[in-house]
This record gives sequence, C-alpha cells and structure tokens, in this order.
Amino acid sequence: MNFFELFVIFISAMLINNILLIRFIALCSFFGISNSFKSSIGMSFAVIFVMILATSVSWPVYHFLLLPLKIEFLRTVSFILIIASLVQFVELFMKKYFIPLYHALGIYLPLITTNCAILAVAFLNIDYNYNFLEAIVYTLGVSFGYTFAIVLFASIRERIDIAPVPEFLKGYPIIFFTAALMALAFMGFAGLFGIH
Repeated sequence: MNFFELFVIFISAMLINNILLIRFIALCSFFGISNSFKSSIGMSFAVIFVMILATSVSWPVYHFLLLPLKIEFLRTVSFILIIASLVQFVELFMKKYFIPLYHALGIYLPLITTNCAILAVAFLNIDYNYNFLEAIVYTLGVSFGYTFAIVLFASIRERIDIAPVPEFLKGYPIIFFTAALMALAFMGFAGLFGIH
C-alpha cells in the first residue's frame, strides 16, 4: 500500500463519494444542524471524533472477535453498541467542557448514536475489505467530507437567511434547492483519478 493509493481512498471518500451529497446518508443532521456555522463546526468535530473511534474499535472487533468465532451476523448489533457507547462518552465530555456547544447541538448530539453515516462507515470498511490503515484513511476521508459539506452548507444557509428570497421559496424549499445544487456540484468530482 503506497501513499498514492491511500490518498486516492481519502479523496474518493471525501469528494467523489461524499457521504452527504453523493450517498445521501446522514441527511437528518445535515439539514437539522446546518442552520448555524458554529453548530455545524461543533457537530463536525463530534462526528469526526466518534467516526474515527468507532472505526478504530469496530474494525478489530469484527476481524479479531466476530470473524474467528464465526458470528459475523452480530456485526450490526456490535457496531451499534460501540457507536452508542462512544457517543455517550462524547456527550458527557461536551456537557462538562463545552457547555454552550452542548446546548447548541441539542437533540442532534445524542442523534449521532443513530447517525447512519457512522454506522455506514463501519460497514463499508468491512464490505470494501480494507485493512486497518485503509479503514482509518477511508474514515478520515468520509468524516472530512461530512465536515466540508455541512460547513459549506451552513455558510450558504447563513447567507440565504439575509438574502431577498421570494416568499414562496423561504424556509425548506430554498434549502432543498441549495442542497440539490451542491449535490450536482459534487457530482463534478466523479471520474477524478479515474474513480467512480
């Protein structure tokens, strides 16, 4: 495994197959928390942290516990328990040390437990048969892609809030149009490095 192959895995996960705008996974947090730039940054850091920890724990659990015992069918339950435990840890940490951010994220912080992006990454690392290093690089790519998309969307939404938008487009209609245009823009990355 050379550096270029790891770079391609990272770029593919971040831009070409962006978890939010190309795969359309984790849209609840994408639309729910992106109304504030600060909240989207906080959510992004929480997702990055939980996603990397979840991969760091779920990959070895699958390969060194579930596979040898031939109980691969328990991977969904195992991964959900791992993710839920990690989210509880992050929630307690933020409640103690980042109180304003904890309140700004509100219900969306515990929803990281059910954030399908984190569970999807745990599954995709297994399905793509990545080794541990590739799994970590892929997870970094996905989490940075999540961050890039949600922060970009939050900054656009803040500008839309002060823009002269026609009355019938205000609120969710203009937000959905904006997200659709962003998804089209991200589709332009398809074929980069010959990856689809």
